[in-house]
Amino acid sequence: MVDELTAYAREAFGWGDGVAVGEPRRGALGQIRRVETGGAVYALKEIFGEPPPEALVAAELAFARRAAEAGVRSPAGHPDLRGRYLVRTPGGTWLRLYDWLDLTPVDLAAPATPDRLGTLLARLHRCAPPATAEPGGEPPASWFHRPPALHAWEPALASGAAWAGLLRERLAAVPELCATITPPAPGELIVCHRDLHPGNVLAGRDGTLVVVDWDGLGPAEPGRELARALFDWFSDPAPDLAAMSRMYQAYRREGGPGRVAAAADFSMLIASRLNFLLLQTRIATDPRAEPRHRAWAELEIDEALRIMPAPRQLAGVLDTLDERG
Repeated sequence: MVDELTAYAREAFGWGDGVAVGEPRRGALGQIRRVETGGAVYALKEIFGEPPPEALVAAELAFARRAAEAGVRSPAGHPDLRGRYLVRTPGGTWLRLYDWLDLTPVDLAAPATPDRLGTLLARLHRCAPPATAEPGGEPPASWFHRPPALHAWEPALASGAAWAGLLRERLAAVPELCATITPPAPGELIVCHRDLHPGNVLAGRDGTLVVVDWDGLGPAEPGRELARALFDWFSDPAPDLAAMSRMYQAYRREGGPGRVAAAADFSMLIASRLNFLLLQTRIATDPRAEPRHRAWAELEIDEALRIMPAPRQLAGVLDTLDERG
């Protein structure tokens, strides 16, 4: 399978002989392979399922250029010989090609990490243009502001999976969580990454933060993306209020336009986490899904259940940010 993929990619991108392909690094929606060819080193991303729309790819390339001008680093994308940034394989998956950067996870325990993350997000938001629709022209995706209906969880709860009991416990707080969710304000929307968790912000060799995986790019309120980022980075196993506060203050010092001041500002956090968890339960319990996808979904479920925010945690974060300005 890898040999077939390599042969196809070599033809599509015009690589010569002597291509060396590394082992894949798995993500939720695809996997990355390190490719060495002709003295160059690339990251070959294979996307499972539906590919990003071409309009999204174009928007990503344009925004990545803006972000670079604002001091935010990301791997450059490359087209194939036909000028395509998205290439379909004979096996039904999709390929994208980027520069390879030697990256490592960001050290969450480092004292400077919250400040660096706040600065990074502020720079992204400051350079972002207004956006009232998805890159393809559709209304803002409901994934980020409309949580699943309670009945949507019934198949997962009845599945008999090892995590079904814990899921039931966690869902007890969902009505209270979802009561605070509101749609985004159209006049407040800007282009946002919308997936800035620790797997998508990594450190380069020189320590510079590097943003990867822009497939979720689209409109969001900056304060809501900021609120989600605080929890994505500093809530496992419980909210680190001091780190969240430092990240928030750094964001404000850098001129970030977003604010986290009300329960509704956590709408993106709650809706996206619940939608993601529901999707993973469906994959994990689908007998038609490939075993590797079901196994990955099980890992995602374990993490999602562990870090699902509780109403009291959201209130504690709001109080902390308000007290410290």
